[in-house]
Amino acid sequence: MKNFYDILTYLKRFGVYIHVGKRLWDIEVAALEVDNLYKADVIDRQEYARMKIILVHEHEQEVANPSD
Repeated sequence: MKNFYDILTYLKRFGVYIHVGKRLWDIEVAALEVDNLYKADVIDRQEYARMKIILVHEHEQEVANPSD
């Protein structure tokens, strides 16, 4: 997993489709869904940490340079 698109594709395996309207909001909702999967023991700690790092990075970039 290397980018936000990879995370969205991964979430689709669990029936989670995210499109809120703004990319920043999509990133935030994806982070919540990843948290929920981790709390439900669906994903392991290493995978969770990797996804959170990507999401934090994408969130910081989107705040600095909004695409919408």
